[in-house]
Amino acid sequence: MKILAIEDDGDTLEHISKGLGALGHTVDGIGDGQAGLDLSQNWQYDVIILDRMLPSLDGMEVLRKMRAAGNKAPVLFLTALGGVSERVMGLEAGADDYLVKPFAFSELAARVHALARRPVLVEAAKQLVVHDLEMDLRRRSVRRGDKLIELRPTEFKILEYLMRNSPHVVTRAMLLEHVWGYGFDPKTKMIETNMSRLRTKIDKDYDLALIHTIRTAGYSLYAEE
Repeated sequence: MKILAIEDDGDTLEHISKGLGALGHTVDGIGDGQAGLDLSQNWQYDVIILDRMLPSLDGMEVLRKMRAAGNKAPVLFLTALGGVSERVMGLEAGADDYLVKPFAFSELAARVHALARRPVLVEAAKQLVVHDLEMDLRRRSVRRGDKLIELRPTEFKILEYLMRNSPHVVTRAMLLEHVWGYGFDPKTKMIETNMSRLRTKIDKDYDLALIHTIRTAGYSLYAEE
């Protein structure tokens, strides 16, 4: 899962990033409101953790601008402002959940996972493009250049997830959760088997490889000229 954490307290941000990273998630951490808003507009995130009191742009304004721009990613407000009126304001501004500091990391992780399981009601992208690789999500078709590539359903789901997260690393845990719906590692070779077939179909007949194995980390899809 790809998570954006916007939190100006360095210790708290490190605690969140290391903890969620240890669970297999990719965390982009930033301590500035405007910079966090920019990241939310440039990348697709499964969940956004948002502090209320931030430099340059406070969390409430970040949230309002995100929603106004059409960003429907689940947002967890994380703040020391725990009054009922503050919670209501945050939820009415578009937050999906609200956690008050100080907090237990186990509760934060549970809330993040719960938000990620909720369906996001957004208009899906119709096409994904990385270099000369194109995926038409309406027709469920994939082309590289002018060649139509036939994929099995699982291969299509893996490729879609890699393209949506390009050029970032996708871990085994992320693939297991988003492709197969597993919250644990079954200790089988199903990822490696599917990735091998997918790589053969996507890269075999081309000089430029797009699917890369990142040792000890996972996989990434990008064009390295």
